[in-house]
Amino acid sequence: MRYHVKALNKDGAVLALTLDAASAQDAWQIASGQGLSVLSAQTERNFFARIFEGRSSFPLSLFCQELKVLLAAGITLVDALDTLAEREQKSRMGVVLERLAGLLREGRTLADAMERIPEAFPPLFSASVRASETSGEIVEALGRYLAYQGQVDAIRKKVVSASVYPAMIILFGGLVLLFMLGYVVPRFSAIYADRGDAVSFASRMLLQWGRFVSTHGYEMAAYAGAGLVAAVFWLRQASVRAWLLAGLRRIPAIGRVLQIFFLARLYRTLGMLLRGGIPAVHALEMASGVLEPGLRSRLEAARDAIREGLPLSEAFHRHGLTTPVAMRLLRVAEQTGSMSEMLESAAAFHEEELARAVDLFTRLFEPALMMVIGLLVGAVVVLMYMPIFELAGAVG
Repeated sequence: MRYHVKALNKDGAVLALTLDAASAQDAWQIASGQGLSVLSAQTERNFFARIFEGRSSFPLSLFCQELKVLLAAGITLVDALDTLAEREQKSRMGVVLERLAGLLREGRTLADAMERIPEAFPPLFSASVRASETSGEIVEALGRYLAYQGQVDAIRKKVVSASVYPAMIILFGGLVLLFMLGYVVPRFSAIYADRGDAVSFASRMLLQWGRFVSTHGYEMAAYAGAGLVAAVFWLRQASVRAWLLAGLRRIPAIGRVLQIFFLARLYRTLGMLLRGGIPAVHALEMASGVLEPGLRSRLEAARDAIREGLPLSEAFHRHGLTTPVAMRLLRVAEQTGSMSEMLESAAAFHEEELARAVDLFTRLFEPALMMVIGLLVGAVVVLMYMPIFELAGAVG
C-alpha cells in the first residue's frame, strides 16, 4: 500500500514523501529510519475516494472518556496510552495512540505530542491540555472538553435530525418524478405520437420531453452522474461552502438562525477555553475556527480592540458578535469576574433558542414540502391524461 508521508528533515524543512509500506506504522518507521521527523502518514486514495470520503475521523470523545477514566484510576499517562493502543491495534485509533505514546517517550509533553498529530487532535483540544499541564489538572481538562463536545454534538444532532425527514421526502419525491418523467411519460408520448397538435400546449411539451428522454436517456444519466460528482467535489471546497453560507445569511429568517448557531458555538468554545485558564486574547484566536468567514473577520477585529484595552462586551457589541441577552450577561460577567460561566450561560440560552427555531422550521417546512411534491406529481399525471380527457370530450 502506498502512503503519503509529511516529515521534517534535519534543517526543519517540510518534505512530502510517497512510500510503499504494509501499514501506516511501517511507513512511519521507514521515514524515521531516514532521519526524518514524521508529521503524518496517510494512505493514498484514488480520485473518487478523495471526492466522497470525508476527513478520516479519530474518535476524540471516546478517547477523552477512556483516558480520563484510566488517569483518574492512578495509571500513568504513557501506560494509559499503551493500554488503549493495545486494544485498538489494527485500527486508525491504535496507530494514533502509538504515535502519541512514542512522542511522550521522546520527552515531549502531551500537548506538544498532540500538536504534532493535528489530523486527530484539533487545536482547541491541544490548547486545553496545554493549559492544564501547568496546573496538573489533565483529568479536569478532559472532563471539560467532554462536556463542551457533548453540548456541541447535541445541537448538531438536533439540526441534523430535523433535516433527515425533509431530505427523505425530497429524495423519494424526486425519485417518483424521475420515474414518471423517465419511464412513464416516454411511453405515453409513443401512444400520442399520431395526435400532433391536437393535444394542449402543456401536454405537448411534456410529451416532447418524454420523447427526448427516450432517445437520450443514457446520455442524460451520464450527465446527471457527472453533475452529482462535481457537486459533491465543489461542496467539499471551503470557499464554496463559505459562498453558500454567505448567500444563506442574506435571507433574513435563515440568516438570523445561522447567526445564533455560530454565536452559541463561539460562546460555548470561549467559555470552555477560559475555564481552562487560557488567556482571553489567545482563546479568541483559537475560537475563530468555529465561525464562518464573515463572522471570523468580525472576531479578529474584536480581538484587536480587546488588545487595545476595550472590554470584551463592548468589543463584541461593536463588531456585531452579541445579542441583547448575551450583551447583558457579558456586562455582568465583567463586573463579577465570572466570564467563563456567563459565556456558557449565553451559549445555553441561544442553544435553546436555536432548538425552538429548528422545531418551528420542521413543523412548517415538512407539510409545505409534501404539498409541493404532491403538486408536481399531480401536475405530471394530469398532463399525461389530459389528451384522453380531451379526446373523450370531443367524442362526447
